[in-house]
Amino acid sequence: MSLSDTIRKLSLIAIAFLGAYFSAATANSADRPNIVFILTDNHGAWTLGCYGNPDIRTPHIDRLAANGIRFTRGFSSNAVCSPTRATYLTGLLPSQHGVHCFLRSSEAQIGPNAYSTIAEFRTLPKILSEAGYTCGLVGKWHLGLNMQPQEGFQKWITMPHGGTSTFYDAEVIENGEIRREPKYLTDLWTEHAVGFIEENKDRPFFLFLSYNGPYALGRSLTLPARNRHAEYYADKSLDSFPREEMHPWQHANKQYLNNIDAIRRVAAEVSGVDDGVGAVLETLKKHELQENTLVVFTADQGWGGGQHGLWGMGDHTRPLHAYDPAIWIPSIYYHPGVVPAGTTSDIMTSNYDFMPTILSYLDLPDEIPSDSPGRDYSAVLRGDDVDWDNTVFYDFENTRAIRTAEWKYVERFPDGPHELYDLQKDAGEQFNLFGQSQQKETELDLKQRLHKFFDEHASPEFDLWRGGRSKPNLLTASEFPQLRKNKP
Repeated sequence: MSLSDTIRKLSLIAIAFLGAYFSAATANSADRPNIVFILTDNHGAWTLGCYGNPDIRTPHIDRLAANGIRFTRGFSSNAVCSPTRATYLTGLLPSQHGVHCFLRSSEAQIGPNAYSTIAEFRTLPKILSEAGYTCGLVGKWHLGLNMQPQEGFQKWITMPHGGTSTFYDAEVIENGEIRREPKYLTDLWTEHAVGFIEENKDRPFFLFLSYNGPYALGRSLTLPARNRHAEYYADKSLDSFPREEMHPWQHANKQYLNNIDAIRRVAAEVSGVDDGVGAVLETLKKHELQENTLVVFTADQGWGGGQHGLWGMGDHTRPLHAYDPAIWIPSIYYHPGVVPAGTTSDIMTSNYDFMPTILSYLDLPDEIPSDSPGRDYSAVLRGDDVDWDNTVFYDFENTRAIRTAEWKYVERFPDGPHELYDLQKDAGEQFNLFGQSQQKETELDLKQRLHKFFDEHASPEFDLWRGGRSKPNLLTASEFPQLRKNKP
């Protein structure tokens, strides 16, 4: 046999093997549900009706919760966008994936130096695309190399940057080009999400619907709401937003605290997202996909609208903070016939638990990253009990925390200030007990558990507290002298 005949034969064998591989992947994925992962931006659970808010209209999200399971104590492991999004998609902490802060402007996102900040990891969309899913990203990305599809996504429409200065006439990336979009961005993402579902209704799909709303920050709040809810909120007092004296730590967004115009704008944007959720649910119903689709609704991180006299997230104070409003997020799962309707779970979960849970739910447990600190609560989604430790951890630059059902301990590198709160007696985290002799044993125990967790899980390359580096620039770079000689 000639060399060319041998090569041709080997090529045919390889083609046959790959064909069998992808046919098997497609067949296996056909037995698994579609995934619609709806992620909102800077969004506290407390702003939703199903989490007790009496002022803001969210009927579709409330219906999602009423017909699925609502986790009452879901938390994010960081306070800003890029790190939390990387954690959802990798199952890793910022001290493992290296995305410690949000990407600024064009940093890593567009231009000649752009790169995907999570390219070295086996991410959820990569795994699902290999398993036969068609994967679509609609909305905010904020993880780098925005101009072209990343991580196994085939559908790709996003923004050049991460922040939102306006919801109208904003820049959008589609088909590898940047253009201006006159339409309300929340509606644009919804339309593309609906289109993606309809285009892929006959094959397994993973839709990452990543709203950049409500995004209650910065210049976007200087503009009045223009969506269909603006008129409804125009005369509402919205008393669910606390009116407290400004906290001395407030560093940015000071002008919006107790500002009724900003408060009404937030309410309108939350309701705008709710409209989108309703359209997605209606599309699934129209095409009889509800029983074959798991819908997840959550947020990248929490957001405060007056609690503690603060407006914004954990990066809008100096020092950075870890109060509950910055990390408490909605967490709702809906899958008729599988997820028990009208139920709640009080287990404490973190966004680093998301990827292990989804992969287990899809019967892909071998794909869970071996170094993930995440835990699998998929049994709860099926109505079963789970042996669970109600402890979550926080990892934001120089600020780390451990939160249990009873206590929260916050430590800042290298010299504090540190905090300790008795959450059973002081749910509002008003009285810092750090350093008091009565709580010394509790304080020491929590400190040891916090350090043990990061000793076990943090990567030497990205552990800032032990000389590691960060991919993005930091808000607290002055605390880490190693960064001056080891830039990302």
